[in-house]
Amino acid sequence: MRERYRTIARVAKARGRRGEVVTEPVHGLPSLVREGLEVAVVPPELKAPRWRTVVSVSGAGRAGRLVALSGVDDVSSAERLVGRFLLARERDLPEDLALHDPERLVGREVVGEGDGRRARIREVMSGPANDVWVLDVEGDEVLVPVVDEVVSAVPDEGPIPIRVPRGLGWPGEGGSL
Repeated sequence: MRERYRTIARVAKARGRRGEVVTEPVHGLPSLVREGLEVAVVPPELKAPRWRTVVSVSGAGRAGRLVALSGVDDVSSAERLVGRFLLARERDLPEDLALHDPERLVGREVVGEGDGRRARIREVMSGPANDVWVLDVEGDEVLVPVVDEVVSAVPDEGPIPIRVPRGLGWPGEGGSL
């Protein structure tokens, strides 16, 4: 089987004298850059290694993270990476990535485990505690928290089973979709 890769961040700017860069998540993903992760820099530099290891990460969330990469030891080297993207092997990314990946989720159908009612994911909103799926339910917008009690898994194909607690604004009786 062929190795699969995901673009996880863009190098926004060089920062610091020791070659750190600021990375920003892409495609609506949460920040996935972590210490020890091997990343490919694309497009690659002509005379530099394509693969780098994340040496350290600081900062938080969507505004960008300060990242040190192996072999990038000065501001000049860091500046050459600005505007490039970081790819990671899918097998090295979190197992629950499918729960947070707007690219894979928007437009997908969800089905209530209790009653079989169906809806479509219109948007994925990232929050400080958990993501929230914006569902289109019979023309109404319903917000569903992405927590273990509601969404246990995202299958590769077909509708996503969910368990929705009462009181979230479902048309009719409430409860599962």
